[in-house]
Amino acid sequence: MLEKFHRKYIGDRNFYKRYIALALPMIIQNAVTNLVSFLDNIMVGQLGTEQMSGVAIVNQLIFVYNLAVFGAVSAASIFGAQYFGKGNHKGHMYSFRFKLYAALTVTALTILLFVAKGESLISLYLTDTSGSGATGAALQYGLQYLIIMMAGLIPFAVNQSYATNIKETGQTLLPMIASFVAVGSNAILDYLLIFGIGPFPELGVQGAALATVIARYIEALMIIIWAHSHREKNRYLKGAYTGFGIPTDELKAIIIKGLPLMMNEVLWAAGMTAVIQCYSIRGLEVVAGLNIATTITNLFNIIYLQLGACISIVVGQYLGAGELEKAKDADNKMIVFSVFCCVIVAVCMLFMGRFFPQIYNTSEEIRALATRFIAVSAIIMPFCSFSHASYFTLRSGGKTMVTFLFDSVFTWIVVVPTAFLLAHFTGLGIVSVYFLVQATELIKVVIGYFMVHSNVWLVQMV
Repeated sequence: MLEKFHRKYIGDRNFYKRYIALALPMIIQNAVTNLVSFLDNIMVGQLGTEQMSGVAIVNQLIFVYNLAVFGAVSAASIFGAQYFGKGNHKGHMYSFRFKLYAALTVTALTILLFVAKGESLISLYLTDTSGSGATGAALQYGLQYLIIMMAGLIPFAVNQSYATNIKETGQTLLPMIASFVAVGSNAILDYLLIFGIGPFPELGVQGAALATVIARYIEALMIIIWAHSHREKNRYLKGAYTGFGIPTDELKAIIIKGLPLMMNEVLWAAGMTAVIQCYSIRGLEVVAGLNIATTITNLFNIIYLQLGACISIVVGQYLGAGELEKAKDADNKMIVFSVFCCVIVAVCMLFMGRFFPQIYNTSEEIRALATRFIAVSAIIMPFCSFSHASYFTLRSGGKTMVTFLFDSVFTWIVVVPTAFLLAHFTGLGIVSVYFLVQATELIKVVIGYFMVHSNVWLVQMV
């Protein structure tokens, strides 16, 4: 039995070399990005609880936008990975066009929404339980931050369109380097502009936003210039801008398969935002504590998030080439490896998480809340790893309606109502509420296990 398990779920050295070679640049890229976000969060946190909370709320709203763009480009990425695996560079080009159009459309709609309803959206998260008036100050800081951050949405959209196509060809190093340069620039500019070092003005939360926007333009320019100067490696760019159309069959296929995925990312992100709004009725301290915990948790989550993303690339290429048994074998081994790595990371997070909140310039109550939130996230993390890997397995085979039900529908019919009922109608402490809401992930683990082992995702679409 042990030998059978080893053969089915454990790969050889060459398998892990390929998997890690693909995943490592993505992990490092996201590690550096999240590390700079962590440093950015700390620097804003030095300004005070109101500034940190205002910025955190806006970043949660922008998180919904980020996921909407991710959903827009991921819809075409399902086809992009399979087109590349089949050697169909023209089809890959059409998938790139779709990404660009969809991402820019989402961006335009988001900017209109923020301009019209930005203040109302931020206010949803501000409940003054102390009567101190701190929520009014947090609202003003949030609006200052949002106005500048809107200028960085366009380069983000364009960058995602290019970078995902580059990654589908197996080239993950360049996006990593561009991200390094961008986050390094962001960190330096944060320090200079937030605190007014040397000749630079002291701009506070506005400085943090300006630093992020500049860094996004730097990253986008690096990706675009490299892609167009290395056409032999990015053959999908041939003819990408000599026309604007997408063949009807291609467009129809992407929309039919991709629309549930696009809607899934938006609705899932909106669902998570609704959950945080439920928590926020317990006071500004909870918002601040969640902000600290989420920023730190994101540092540790990158392992399973990027290993899951690699599943869609590797499995997608095998499916595109018609090698269904190899796709199934690779998927089994990658899921087990992802969960194994995540258990180790979760243990590290459980023991190290208590030290991070002490860095922030805030109250002991907020630090204690953040520490407990981090511990809960560490306990649930291995389960999140499995359900995340299951999600990308199903998505790689084009089962987008299934992933829609598995992810966003589950969030809205299970997670959001659980958070709403527990936060509004029980006397449970906020940490207990947070744990019970997070524990709903166990239901997704069971569903994901049976869906993956049913092999419904073993489909060649191109």
